[in-house]
Amino acid sequence: MAEKKKQATWGGRFSEGPAELMLRIGESVSFDQRLAMHDIRGSKAHATMLAKVGILTAGERDAIIGGLDGIAQTVEKGDFTWDPEFEDVHMNIEQALVKAVPAAAKLHTARSRNDQVATDMRLWFKDSCCTLDGAIRGAMRALVELAEVTKGTIIPGYTHLQRAQPVAMAHHLLAYVEMLERDRIRIAQVADRANVCPLGSGAIAGTTLPIDRAFVAKELGFVDAEGNPRLTENSMDAVSDRDLFVDFAAACALIGTHLSRLSEDFILWSSAEFGFVRLPDAFTTGSSLMPQKKNPDAFELIRGKSARIAGHLQALLTMIKGLPLTYNRDLQEDKPPVFDAFDQTVLILEVVAACLPGVQVNTGRCAAAVADPLLLATDVVDYLVQRSVPFREAHHCVGALVALSEKLDQPLDQLPFDEVSRIHPAFAEDWTGVFDVKAALAAREQPGMPGPVQVAARIAHWRTVLEAATP
Repeated sequence: MAEKKKQATWGGRFSEGPAELMLRIGESVSFDQRLAMHDIRGSKAHATMLAKVGILTAGERDAIIGGLDGIAQTVEKGDFTWDPEFEDVHMNIEQALVKAVPAAAKLHTARSRNDQVATDMRLWFKDSCCTLDGAIRGAMRALVELAEVTKGTIIPGYTHLQRAQPVAMAHHLLAYVEMLERDRIRIAQVADRANVCPLGSGAIAGTTLPIDRAFVAKELGFVDAEGNPRLTENSMDAVSDRDLFVDFAAACALIGTHLSRLSEDFILWSSAEFGFVRLPDAFTTGSSLMPQKKNPDAFELIRGKSARIAGHLQALLTMIKGLPLTYNRDLQEDKPPVFDAFDQTVLILEVVAACLPGVQVNTGRCAAAVADPLLLATDVVDYLVQRSVPFREAHHCVGALVALSEKLDQPLDQLPFDEVSRIHPAFAEDWTGVFDVKAALAAREQPGMPGPVQVAARIAHWRTVLEAATP
């Protein structure tokens, strides 16, 4: 008779082991082994609680904790053997522990893999959010430093990818700092929502045994600002809900989206058509055929990876939308999307932080681009408004000036005054004074505008914020 395949968690009521294909589709240890240290931490807290309530003796507790510490050392060294026949990280660790510590057969008392993995993941989310926050701050610092370097450089701002109005390059860069700060807030909110302990929920309905959920929550750091334990309030929700995964994936997707837009700007700016910046050689590549090429691959890859990250959010939403309560095996697939979203988001943030310090600005090309007088057409409207011309009328008049400029093939600021005055009598001969780019920016010193004082103040603000946020 063929040897029955091992399956220690639920094999008692089955006459034969799972098929090879069932093992392949059912295993998760290939990806959830990264939860090992969180799983060990949760098991140590659970064992300590079981001893506190009298289910384990002090000796059994100490033996189990010692065995778990030994496994942790083996895992950290990379010497632990992960066996897919034990399906997941939890049972791999438990089987190794039971071999070394017979008393560990009692460890799974009053818990299920359902609340065990929910606890592991909440610990992972808390740690991962902390890592992401640091990576976001690194990208923000790089943007702020480049803003400092470029605060005197003026470029065209664009709408519809058409030249619109002049802005400081620093103001443009600081727009992404604002976005990333909101990303930090979203990540912090995910961490806060993760900071609630589900252990004790069991498979669906808790346990009849006299466990102490609050004790475990404190042991694992699931506490509020005053040190009070935070516990999930519904056992069915605790083991089956995945909105925390969606929240995390959504936050990562937004970070990716913001960095994708940033990347698109630098891809355009570094093109021959724009020529505003030169990207560092270390973050560009060449062509296997065309020797002159310098391709912005780092930013293109960020742009591509942002789609991958967004796809993980869609995968999670699609997976959970039709699931009844409570746990369903579909939910095993909740971890690869968030693990990869985390890995890729940290990577692209680190690339931005490393690439931006090497960016060189071509101030000559920027100055040539911003010399286009059409960029100040709206300022001409304001000139008329200040002379009591209604805005809509002023807007129409300047549109007529632009049409005249095209008809005469002359720059807007060089149109003959007699032609200009025919369009509206409010024009005086000083109207060309509007076409001073630096003066135009200096006139924009209201909060949130790109005036030099405002830009310098925001750079100082963000330096203070990021310094305070450094651990």
